[in-house]
Amino acid sequence: MRGGAWSIRALSPVLLPRLFCDARARPARLHGSLRFLSTDSPSAAIPSHARVVICGGGIVGTSVAYHLAKLGWTEIVLLEQGRLGAGTTRFCAGIVSVAKPLSIESKMANYSNTLYEHLEEETGVKTGFVRTGSLCLAQNQDRFLSLKRLASRLKVLGVSCNVIKPKDVLKLHPLVNIHDLVGALHLPGDSVVSPPDINHALAVAAAAHGVQIYEHTSVNHVVVKKGHVTAVETDRGSIECEYFVNCAGQWAYELGQSGEVKVSVPLHGCEHFYLLTKPLSEPIQNNIPVVIDMDGRIYARAWHGGILSGGFEKNPKPIFTEGRNQLEIQNMQEDWDHFEPMLSALLRRMPGLEACEIQQLVNCPESFTPDMRCLMGETPGIYGYFVLAGMNSSGLSFAGGAGKYLAEWITYGYPSANVWPLDIKRFGNLQSSRTFLRHRVMEVMPLLYELKVPRWDFQTGRQLRTSPLYDRLDTQGARWMEKHGFERAKYFVPAGKDLLALDQSKTFYKPDWFDIVGAEVKCCKEAVCVIDMSSFTKFELASAGDQALQLLQRLCSNDLDVPVGHIVHTGMLNERGGYENDCSVVRLSKNSFFIISPTDQQVHCWSWIKKHMPNDPQLHLEDVSWKYTALNLIGPRAMDVLSELSYVSMTPEHFPSLFCKEMSVGYANGIRVMSMTHTGEPGFMLYIPIEYALHVYNEVMSVGQKYGIRNAGYYALRSLRIEKFFAFWGQDLDSFTTPLECGREFRVKFDKDTDFLGQDALLRQRVEGVTRRFIMLVLEDHDTELDLWPWWGEPIYRNGELVGVTTSSAYSYTLERHVCLGFLSPTNSDGSPVVVTTDFINRGDYEVDIAGQKYPAKAKLYPFSSLFAQQKRRKDDMELSNFQSK
Repeated sequence: MRGGAWSIRALSPVLLPRLFCDARARPARLHGSLRFLSTDSPSAAIPSHARVVICGGGIVGTSVAYHLAKLGWTEIVLLEQGRLGAGTTRFCAGIVSVAKPLSIESKMANYSNTLYEHLEEETGVKTGFVRTGSLCLAQNQDRFLSLKRLASRLKVLGVSCNVIKPKDVLKLHPLVNIHDLVGALHLPGDSVVSPPDINHALAVAAAAHGVQIYEHTSVNHVVVKKGHVTAVETDRGSIECEYFVNCAGQWAYELGQSGEVKVSVPLHGCEHFYLLTKPLSEPIQNNIPVVIDMDGRIYARAWHGGILSGGFEKNPKPIFTEGRNQLEIQNMQEDWDHFEPMLSALLRRMPGLEACEIQQLVNCPESFTPDMRCLMGETPGIYGYFVLAGMNSSGLSFAGGAGKYLAEWITYGYPSANVWPLDIKRFGNLQSSRTFLRHRVMEVMPLLYELKVPRWDFQTGRQLRTSPLYDRLDTQGARWMEKHGFERAKYFVPAGKDLLALDQSKTFYKPDWFDIVGAEVKCCKEAVCVIDMSSFTKFELASAGDQALQLLQRLCSNDLDVPVGHIVHTGMLNERGGYENDCSVVRLSKNSFFIISPTDQQVHCWSWIKKHMPNDPQLHLEDVSWKYTALNLIGPRAMDVLSELSYVSMTPEHFPSLFCKEMSVGYANGIRVMSMTHTGEPGFMLYIPIEYALHVYNEVMSVGQKYGIRNAGYYALRSLRIEKFFAFWGQDLDSFTTPLECGREFRVKFDKDTDFLGQDALLRQRVEGVTRRFIMLVLEDHDTELDLWPWWGEPIYRNGELVGVTTSSAYSYTLERHVCLGFLSPTNSDGSPVVVTTDFINRGDYEVDIAGQKYPAKAKLYPFSSLFAQQKRRKDDMELSNFQSK
């Protein structure tokens, strides 16, 4: 069908395949024309040298080039294998929305929106920018709650948004059927643009600042020598360079695999469909709000008097499993049967479209990543090789902000915001399997519009990394979550519980696992629990002389020159004083150390240490994560269990806190037993050579029966560590958080012999004072049974003014209240930061905003020791025998 003579009403599911099986016309130009910018003809020579080579002439690549040029870079070369903007950019729906799951994503989209608005004035290129606003619709209360939570978070970022009633939706968009809506979120600042013209404008601006752009030039591979980018081999010759940026979109994965040194870029393509109609009899105004109906799995915007509407179906179609098979992306085969559910959803939401004529069904590729977040940053192990790809169908919204942050990263060594959730180093080679990626993206694409309640888990790509105890724990009722590909137990379902109901529990309120986790926490406090924590990252650093010690003294803020057997909790800081890693280091011998870091730090921490290691053959770093199973034995009876198994006294007098001994447990020897639990509770960590894991676990469980032992999971661990005010890297701490801001100055040794990274920044901050501070908030007047639960990202108010945001939270079974951890970052009326003192915190009245409802909270800089003491009498009244019977 080329003429668009059929109305939507006529397209029944039976007729669709027959009517459109021969429709293979090239897609209509969506958003005006793009005058291709090229420095020369395909036969001309390319430069032999550049500082930066960018591969990919779509909106992402041109944004990086534009922002690098703005930062003063010269000798920038942008290469495109086809024509500029002829990839995914050409087919982009043109919607710029800040309604994103993560704050950093909303920041990027908000910056993009502002950038695109002013590009036309800067370049003279018409960009089609129209500030339409958008409407995110809710068909049920859970979706409405998720939108309210989003609204609270966006207000922290200064984004204008309003939660509105269905009747207000009709006023803003008269075509929307509101009969099944319970509410909506209106974002007046959202916009639509012409993506090819935005691409063109960015290229024009970049070229005006000296960027050289070459079309019809393919990158064959990147040359890497001694861990550094040195050149780029193209089909038109070689370009020596210091930096390479992979913005190849659909082809970023293959490009990463093309060189002798492989680069993992975990993304995979899926088909994405949207419909174009002809103008309605009463043409739709181009400034009418974009409609995002996540429950219907569709979006719709005005397009030349008609409608552009697409969506994210439940059964996506992966593509391009191997090979760069297209220089430019063409409209792929139409599949009306596949699109029919989204078409039906569109007609339910906008019944007035039934009579309008269809112009075309567009089928174009989009690339998706394993966790629905884009890939950004310098790749591990190759200095100067950067990636910006895997936009998960939000390339237009992210391109401006992501290009800015990546340009800052290349220029200064770090971006101006915390982008860890997007950092490519959150993945390793283990996520590069094509089979894994194909299966995972089939789950990811539908999840873009799926209702995601707190602590949901991916279902595909599971059991990739497991502890030797996995099967043993699984048969005992473990319910699993995944972190960095590793299976970790959330909690253990007792016999007789409805397992299916727990697996399907989705709520913003009190979860079904509440009592189960409560029993595990109780056991940790009164008897003994065992938690398999094998997923922790574990490195060994050793040297012939004192090189290992000197390296750690330089990298760590705490003093590592301690007696053998001592454990040191320390941060590895950057030059700004922010945390690049938060770890525990054990001195195994004079010149060898055991480094324990969070699970998702495996790639990042390795990269950080290697980056600062001298080229010394006598200094050796080894990742031993796979060599050891880690068991966390928590509780007052942990010392009794280990004493029986080792015939060694485990009392504090014989085994002081933060100490490590290598000893026998049961029949196994060489067990590293450490007097710490990562929770503040008494107990021990056991690092067991993997071949002994099952034996030691069985022995611990057997001997522990008389002491009331049971398995516990990470949900119990989270509750214990949060009520004790323990911050975790990646959740509470990041590369912008300093020890002085989170009450960890006692772990900073300014007087040690070796200057450490970040020392100067911390000394300045100590003089000037901190302008953000990590605090604990205990909710008051909050009904755990009936009220919405806090999870993370909730705004914090002090004396009625917005001053911060929560970073993690949990229910404290000890305090019988919710505890939130978060940062205060108050400002004066002119926007300047306020120095946060203890007095400032104590004088404030606090509230936490949960989906628009504010709850009073009590703020503390230290754990609620007095409140814990109040609970002691009740705990002392509980008999261990009663506990064991449950």
